[in-house]
Amino acid sequence: MTRYLISFPSAAMDVSEDELPKVARDAHAVIQEARDVGAYIFSGGLNDDVEPVLVAGDGTVTPGTYPESKELSGGFAVLDLPSREAALEWGAKIAVACRCSQEVREFQFDPLT
Repeated sequence: MTRYLISFPSAAMDVSEDELPKVARDAHAVIQEARDVGAYIFSGGLNDDVEPVLVAGDGTVTPGTYPESKELSGGFAVLDLPSREAALEWGAKIAVACRCSQEVREFQFDPLT
């Protein structure tokens, strides 16, 4: 099995305040489905109200992220799946539930996990 990160930035989710409760219900239903089949590892939404910080190797703390990267925001799920095709299928389910496109990325193999 391989672990996949399925994610989206906050800006991609263009739904009205009235739609948010239904989106939340639909997203939670997909995550419950992933739990039910044993694919679920972890999921969540990043708190856009809390500023990210970068901690350097010497312990120095600086507000923000890596200068060359975009800020990470939005929501994500980590699923353990048998194939890339399965990851794309779950990405599609989450995209429908969240009403926005999802990025699907594969974690590198780690023999110790």
